[in-house]
Amino acid sequence: MTKDDCIFCKLANGEIPTNTVYEDDDVRVILDADPAAKGHSLVIPKNHFANVFEMDDDTLAKAMCVAKKVAKRQMDVLSCDGINILQNNGEASGQTVFHYHIHVLPRFDSDNVGLSWNHVAYDEGETDKYRDMLSF
Repeated sequence: MTKDDCIFCKLANGEIPTNTVYEDDDVRVILDADPAAKGHSLVIPKNHFANVFEMDDDTLAKAMCVAKKVAKRQMDVLSCDGINILQNNGEASGQTVFHYHIHVLPRFDSDNVGLSWNHVAYDEGETDKYRDMLSF
């Protein structure tokens, strides 16, 4: 199912022209229009899911498998030094388009792309607390 007012639904389903690098029945992979590095690609499901929590497991698995193929292709043809595979859920995480997508970002030792965060420390006993809260 697509959402009429979703730009990524339109991109994924060919309603808006894109620089497509891969397509199958479930996803389209396009070059990011505002890339962090040359070759930065987006894996976009053709059905609308606002985030990972709305996705069925089969589509999620398919999207990640395609991201892996794109990453392998980037490594092979761009001779990059590494790859980031990124996916954001919610505004606090940096999600700006609320249609699930995966960034596949080729990285080079000299690229100056900043993908770091400040580290936090657990107080005494907090690791046990968080482990217990998050265990299932």
